[in-house]
Amino acid sequence: MKQLTKLAVATTVALWSAAGSADAQVTELRIGYQPSPIQDASIAMFEAWGAKNNVKIVKVPNSYGVYVEKMTASLTSNSDQYDVIWHNDDWGQTWAHLLEPTDDVAANKFADKWSMAPVVFANAQGQNTVVPMGQTFSVFFYRSDLVKPEDVPKTLEQLVTTSKKLQADGKVKFGYVGGMSMNNSWFSWFWSMWGNNCDVLLPPYERDNAKLAANGWKSGMTEPCMQKTVEYWWDAINTHKIVPRGMPAYDRNEANAVFMAGDAAFTVADSLWWGTFNDPAKSKIAGKVAATRFPLGPDRARPFAWDDIWGWAIPKSIAPERKKAAKAMLEAMMLDKEGQKKLFKLTGAPPPNTEFWAEIAAEDAFMKLLKESVLDSPDKVRGAYYFPQWPAVHKAFNDTVTKAVTGKREDIAKVLAEGAPLVSKAAQ
Repeated sequence: MKQLTKLAVATTVALWSAAGSADAQVTELRIGYQPSPIQDASIAMFEAWGAKNNVKIVKVPNSYGVYVEKMTASLTSNSDQYDVIWHNDDWGQTWAHLLEPTDDVAANKFADKWSMAPVVFANAQGQNTVVPMGQTFSVFFYRSDLVKPEDVPKTLEQLVTTSKKLQADGKVKFGYVGGMSMNNSWFSWFWSMWGNNCDVLLPPYERDNAKLAANGWKSGMTEPCMQKTVEYWWDAINTHKIVPRGMPAYDRNEANAVFMAGDAAFTVADSLWWGTFNDPAKSKIAGKVAATRFPLGPDRARPFAWDDIWGWAIPKSIAPERKKAAKAMLEAMMLDKEGQKKLFKLTGAPPPNTEFWAEIAAEDAFMKLLKESVLDSPDKVRGAYYFPQWPAVHKAFNDTVTKAVTGKREDIAKVLAEGAPLVSKAAQ
């Protein structure tokens, strides 16, 4: 830890010194972000750094629903509206050419290598364009007051039977609830699909763009596993009635609200909601929540997890002295041990500096679970694709499965077949 402290001092001094007298004029840094527990906790570290360095941190919140469009417009117009922005692997390649390289932020060497792979955030020159905020992935949350650890569903079939029993016993209104709408596919569609050896594009779990291109950007929409996934959710909604009927339109916030109200026994949500789910001021089930691995479909035997980061990026268009100040702030954040431990305590998201993981896991059972089931697991998939057209592919996918699950069951295969070329076309 002494070495980390020395590095923090040395790199911050170096970054500020390199900026010269111009940095003395940087009196504020504007942060473009989407309010959420992990971003709020990360920005708190920015504010602590700003207080020490006489830099005012100006927070500019943006709605999640319009965030990508709004930031893309700002970046492509060479605006200097923001000095640091929330950056996500979903749009890593969309923005890479518009962002300042961050290879000179030395503390990035402590970031998770899986999440910082060049395929995700590198620009055309192979330069990194992100500093991590924290690991983001989902886990299977369950009501520990209703289900014992040994009885938690390990398969999708068991999720149905357990849910129906809890409903029949009057314990909950619904067995499962999770986001399903566009930009919320992870919380129902993706985890159940990946847990059955299925994926948006073929081959499953492949994220090498050259290999995907060589395969003709072929979609997985007509694979048997995809039809099984859609039929599973159709049955969950219409036959078994273990989920809310309107769930195909739910976003993460609506699903989380149902779970925190005590109306559902199970959900999938980002681990960073651990703190909120267990906050008595916000959740009726505080202290009654546990988490485990995902239930698997019939076509997969090994566990799986997905693992990505949320991060921060610096627009290429801002003035040089502002870039240097922003990098100094991000460097300090990466080395702020107490701030990162607080981030985990408040959110349940593993912090960006991997040097702190073992110490936190030794003190906290939830972090120990995350290390064993996700962070250290060899069975992982990246939660998105990494080419500029991914948002369009995601929309084509979600439009197709939504149409299929809200129509007639006998039409599911037909709808998926009609959507398959649209997904492939969007990728090209």
